[in-house]
Amino acid sequence: MLKEYTKAQLALRNGQDRPEIWCAYMGLIYDVAPSRLWRGGKHYEHWAGQDLTDELKDAPHTDKVFDKFVIVGKLKN
Repeated sequence: MLKEYTKAQLALRNGQDRPEIWCAYMGLIYDVAPSRLWRGGKHYEHWAGQDLTDELKDAPHTDKVFDKFVIVGKLKN
């Protein structure tokens, strides 16, 4: 069973306040730290520690990009 995190808890995993670099998508939280594209918690105009569900529509890639990352939890409603 996946641990649940609030949006406030997710926001702390932004690559700045803590070493974790996490993003949420469709209710799941992914560890994107292994990606060189997320160094420092920023990926183009997107910041880690957020729910990126609504932002993916503007991305040049599909949601399949999340398949390569480990799911670390679920986003609490």
